[in-house]
Amino acid sequence: MVARLQTILRIPTVSLSDETAVDWDQFERFINTLQTLYPRTHTRLQRERIGGHSLLFRWPGRSESEPSVLMAHYDVVPATDFGWKHPPFAGELSGKNGEQVIWGRGALDNKGSLAAILEAVESQLEDGVVPAQDIFLVFGHNEETTGSGASAICDALRERGIRPALVLDEGGAIVTDVFPGLAVPVAVVGVAEKGSAIVRLVVDQQGGHASTPPAITATVRLAMAIVRLNNRPFRGRLDDTAREMFRTIGVHATGMAGWAYRHIGLTRWALVPILSRSSPELRAMVRTTQAVTGLDAGQAQNALAERATATVNVRIAVGGTIEEVLERMVRVIRDEAVRVELVSAEGASPVSPITGLSWEVLRSSIENTFPGTVVTPYVQNGASDARHFTRISSAVYRFSAFTMTTEERESLHARNEHIHVSSWLRGVNFYRALIAAL
Repeated sequence: MVARLQTILRIPTVSLSDETAVDWDQFERFINTLQTLYPRTHTRLQRERIGGHSLLFRWPGRSESEPSVLMAHYDVVPATDFGWKHPPFAGELSGKNGEQVIWGRGALDNKGSLAAILEAVESQLEDGVVPAQDIFLVFGHNEETTGSGASAICDALRERGIRPALVLDEGGAIVTDVFPGLAVPVAVVGVAEKGSAIVRLVVDQQGGHASTPPAITATVRLAMAIVRLNNRPFRGRLDDTAREMFRTIGVHATGMAGWAYRHIGLTRWALVPILSRSSPELRAMVRTTQAVTGLDAGQAQNALAERATATVNVRIAVGGTIEEVLERMVRVIRDEAVRVELVSAEGASPVSPITGLSWEVLRSSIENTFPGTVVTPYVQNGASDARHFTRISSAVYRFSAFTMTTEERESLHARNEHIHVSSWLRGVNFYRALIAAL
């Protein structure tokens, strides 16, 4: 199993915003390799290619009345060898015994989940398992950019009248080092995800020779705007899901933190400011976030920039609106020479229920695979392909079935992405348990 995961990590299926620059031969290679690695899945399940390179598998069950969808994506963000302990597309294995680690872009995001799903399906097919209900596997090819592949699959299922009883995609993980006062592992399951927006800050200004600059150049004006935004983060607050999350973990937490979690209705006014000053993960849980991810200015080293721009990635908390975000940015920047332009936006997803059969099946599968783990809902900070499936299902969840350390979580979209082998193998067991329960 580990060798198969290494094989797919070695295929650089890098997605880019400019799809004309994508090396589609690598995506074809990936699709063909899956067929070789998982022959039973490709023989026994019905496979379609939709939206170019996205894959839809149907595993016929004894009934088709309440189907489920298991999702992952196989595209990855770019990576170069610089700064990596192991090359990003070498799929190298390090360590010994229980401490073995697999390195590579996509190990966590999200080829690890895709391989775990296929390993579980392949082994169940070998055992002659026929699921109680139809199971669909959805593997998107451009989640990191537009998500059009998964969206096209969702549209195809809707046209066929298919309304899944459960949809599970990547998302929260099993963590032990996020919540103060809590020593037991926590499985954070995304029941919704934040909205997202790309905003561009633009300064147009008279250029000239760099030897005679004005007091405030276009780049300085832009920098001042960025600093003002950075110094004025969005106000923190707790939505209904966040309050339920703290009440859930509070039962298992100790000390003052545990008391504060359990009585979140009384303590939220004091707790939110504390969370807003804590780890990046907790800060993001309680507010809309904004991050400058791109800067562009100037065309020559000795000429003043006539245009300076910054790209701001905004993740909008449940209950917030893009109109509020834009109005606040203008108010905080306080400079009419800095234009705030909306490039794209998508609202927060609907909140899936934490009662009912689908939630109980998911919760029990986690608890059975990871004994002693507390399962709690939360609002996912990042976007996923799952958001498209809220069009056809009210039970859409986001959970990556791996125990992730802080170091591993910080490697997402960064250098040295990796996963412990023992964690990945337990993820395979989780999907086996879930399939058996569907």
